[in-house]
Amino acid sequence: MVVKLIRISTIPSSMEGFLKGQLRFLSDYYDVIAVSSPGKKLDAIRQRENVKTIALPMERHISLWKDLVSLVRMILLFAKEKPYIVHSITPKAGLISMLAGWIVRVPVRMHTFTGLVFPTATGKMQKLLIAMDRITCFCATHINPEGIGVKRDLERFHVTKKPMFIIANGNVGGIDLIHFDRTLAVEEGAIHYYQTAGCFTFCFVGRMVCDKGINELIHVFIRLYQENTKIRLLLVGPFEKDLDPLLPEVEEQILHHPGINFVGWQSDVRPFLAVSDALVFPSYREGFPNVVMQAGAMGLASIVTDINGCNEIIVDGKNGVIIPSKDEEALYQAMKDFVAHPEKVKQMAANARPMIASRYEQKMVWEALLEEYRRVCKEKS
Repeated sequence: MVVKLIRISTIPSSMEGFLKGQLRFLSDYYDVIAVSSPGKKLDAIRQRENVKTIALPMERHISLWKDLVSLVRMILLFAKEKPYIVHSITPKAGLISMLAGWIVRVPVRMHTFTGLVFPTATGKMQKLLIAMDRITCFCATHINPEGIGVKRDLERFHVTKKPMFIIANGNVGGIDLIHFDRTLAVEEGAIHYYQTAGCFTFCFVGRMVCDKGINELIHVFIRLYQENTKIRLLLVGPFEKDLDPLLPEVEEQILHHPGINFVGWQSDVRPFLAVSDALVFPSYREGFPNVVMQAGAMGLASIVTDINGCNEIIVDGKNGVIIPSKDEEALYQAMKDFVAHPEKVKQMAANARPMIASRYEQKMVWEALLEEYRRVCKEKS
């Protein structure tokens, strides 16, 4: 009898991005069902991964009535499908599915914690977020932090006393090293998109929001540009003005500064990484940032902040540089040093891809996850 596995995320874009190819791989061993809020990307998952998908609306933000409705629907879904394993990613999907799985008594209830919000929250909101994660952990039979930093925060804030297991070296999906490579096609696409002859190009990939350190990045870049116009900043990602808006003057500089090239959201970031000399990623908080791994796979050295995930992917001085979070002066010195010492940057860049390959290659992560499923199923039998 084939074991039924339900994978769950709050919104389909999380599953579509983080678990690309993974569900198809797992479907060779399990009867896989993907559950997420409705949307075109859920349809795309069904076609791409060749697995059954079920749309179940879930709110990303706290909404007591809608969350209760989602919980009831999840309970009914589990009662009908009778899965042996339920495995969730993202906070709201974890809370709802672990609670529903506990009520229905699904044998294996696994939640993977990625980026934690509560360490940077304050007051009543922090207490509420911690309480929600404690409920998730209470209801789960198996807890998987995405990395060492996430595990440390769960322990530090006393979220759970249960054993926690990090799959492989962290990260939920691993990196496809065939896709993220400087092939001739990617190089040609890079030339087509953006030419930076004679300039040192820094690249940022992510949302244009305060939490990503964009205010500090723009301030520092303008300061450097006043000293040396042979530098460029390539920004890849969307604004999110409703959630975490930037300072108005920063947004103005992004759109009009001669040294900044803002290209917005892009479905394929490889050409933009390929034309760059280094990734700069001054984020305040992460779980396990894919873009840092993607940049490394593309042979880029990175400047990152000393936060979860970043300080696990980057070894200071080997494949990049680690600086304190929210520290403009440290960011300025790191970026200035990269421009002044291109040979040192090239050496770190040469180390980057092999270091990513040895720790986060996609198939290795998938095989480790499969082994964990087998282990916990054997444990329950």
